[in-house]
Amino acid sequence: MVHLEHVDKIFRQQGKQIHAVKDVTLSIQEGEIFGIIGFSGAGKSTLVRCINLLERPTSGKVIIDGIELTALKEKELRKVRKKIGMIFQQFHLFASRTVFQNVAYPLYHSGMKKEEIEKRVTDLLELVNLSQKAQAYPSQLSGGQKQRVAIARALANDPNILLCDEATSALDPQNTAAILQLLQELNRKLGLTIIIITHEMQVIKEICHKVAVMENGSIVEEGDVFSVFSNPSQPITREFIDTTSNLSKIYRLLDEKSEIAALSGNECLVRLKYIRHSSTEPLVSTVSRKYNVDVNIIFGNLEVIDSSPLGGLIAIFRGKQEDVQATLAYFKEKNVEVEVIADGGIFTRADTKRVG
Repeated sequence: MVHLEHVDKIFRQQGKQIHAVKDVTLSIQEGEIFGIIGFSGAGKSTLVRCINLLERPTSGKVIIDGIELTALKEKELRKVRKKIGMIFQQFHLFASRTVFQNVAYPLYHSGMKKEEIEKRVTDLLELVNLSQKAQAYPSQLSGGQKQRVAIARALANDPNILLCDEATSALDPQNTAAILQLLQELNRKLGLTIIIITHEMQVIKEICHKVAVMENGSIVEEGDVFSVFSNPSQPITREFIDTTSNLSKIYRLLDEKSEIAALSGNECLVRLKYIRHSSTEPLVSTVSRKYNVDVNIIFGNLEVIDSSPLGGLIAIFRGKQEDVQATLAYFKEKNVEVEVIADGGIFTRADTKRVG
């Protein structure tokens, strides 16, 4: 549905060149929810504006559904652009128009009859669950309701693609969850291809099928969400993971000699990390019974993505050396990465290393 070939975007400001997007090649399939994540200044918003040519690439090709947008004249481009909806962080609603009028705005010069416009807008407001707010003004709406209006307006021309540029960044957690749920519903009901630009990893993990990680204008990592975030290859991706995980906190606790990480002679401190689509077996309780090892979970960060656990646990294992060793091997067999990060005396120092 969306294919970018060696897309570059260079801005020239006050005699200087700003290379915002660098040689990006990317393919997004029809019906996917595709996330593009990066910290501020990574170039992700410029990239998404290149997709509908709100920013014309300095070089490279943008191909949508087999049509090369970068080769079109302005009149042809306007026609194709109608099939690409877009929503923004700040909603961009007309304050002096009602909700109904805001949603109808893209249709006023479409050639549709008044009755057709009324039906289309009514259906869209029902779709985003705002029928009761048709005659309200934006100032009377919550942030989440304003974004629903913006989504309905973006769908007015029945697009195949919806671009979302930081669409949940201005919302509180409750409204963010509601908007993400709505986007998922639209993806399922309408078959929309959705491209989400965000700096929030939780948004990506919540609804995206695939993700690309941007840094300094380039895509540095790409793949399905579970694979990228369970086994990141780039430092920037690991940094994103740390922003939503408390697992790395254990190293600070060790440096501070915190009581919570204190070990006796028959204990070791272990980090468990789910690295592949793992079984749904109760692994911790199984090893406790099977190998006579006590497992004291200190803290963890686990969530389910694509029906598999993603994240990990920090735990203290207590038992005989051979039993703990067998436990570590068992976790490895079950596609869990095991790292012994502190040893109270079970192993020699040479044995205190990652298993796997």
